[in-house]
Amino acid sequence: MSEPIISIRDVSKTYKSGLQALKPINLEINKGEIFALLGPNGAGKTTLINMTCGIVNLSTGTITADGLDIVRDYKEARKRIGLVPQELHTDAFERVIDTVTFSRGLFGFAPNPPYIEKVLRDLSLWEKRNDKIMTLSGGMKRRVMIAKALSHEPKILFLDEPSAGVDVELRRDMWEMVRGLRADGVTIILTTHYIEEAEEMADRVGVINKGELILVEEKSVLMRKLGKKQLTLELQSPLTETPQINGYDLALASEGRQLVYSFDAQADDTGIASLLKQLAERGVDFKDLHTEQSSLEDIFVSLVHR
Repeated sequence: MSEPIISIRDVSKTYKSGLQALKPINLEINKGEIFALLGPNGAGKTTLINMTCGIVNLSTGTITADGLDIVRDYKEARKRIGLVPQELHTDAFERVIDTVTFSRGLFGFAPNPPYIEKVLRDLSLWEKRNDKIMTLSGGMKRRVMIAKALSHEPKILFLDEPSAGVDVELRRDMWEMVRGLRADGVTIILTTHYIEEAEEMADRVGVINKGELILVEEKSVLMRKLGKKQLTLELQSPLTETPQINGYDLALASEGRQLVYSFDAQADDTGIASLLKQLAERGVDFKDLHTEQSSLEDIFVSLVHR
């Protein structure tokens, strides 16, 4: 296994007021993966990112980025990291190309106009390069933030709630761009509460709730372990009570017009054939049936409630 590009060991955060924003967290993020940190608002996602980027001080523990301690080797470590924060703060009176070029210089990198042009083109900003930032739409400003974060060719990119307030088209563009960056070897960590974003993009998912990392799992394993399938039968005539059939998890929906059976999608025998036979014997007829797999959203909600 390759050395993790980010290593977070026993890291916690307690503010002077006594508020514990993060309980001790241990997490390793592998080079070249897309890691999604999921959690409700206020769960501690942004705090963890800001600590890794050296913006918020650690109360305990150590964080290394690309082998560099983010406290001891702050300057070198920070060069490896790009951050797209949640809030849009940009230099309103600057031209797009100037602010992105300036960002590169801030990290001590020599000018590289062809690279800056590539970044702006990838983000559909090249046509707008001479526009002042204040004249851009919210979605375009978000793109400028991403361009600034990429200006110094970071190996690690943090996207904090990248889809907040962003239209569907930009979201798709962004996902496309993130995949392209990963193909170039960039490691991407995104925080989100848009579950479809994690479902679409991530290799692994971490769930954080009330400052505690409650689970880290490969997305496919998580979907398999916690994913249920549901069979919904559209009944010929409504039922007033749920049929009691041994070994079956059944529930009525839509005012008795639907019978829903939840089962483990991975089981060798789903029990559907036997269920349909037993229902027929009891005179329960249906006119239609369909199955659906639970989404990452259902899994996330059940985890956080648990």
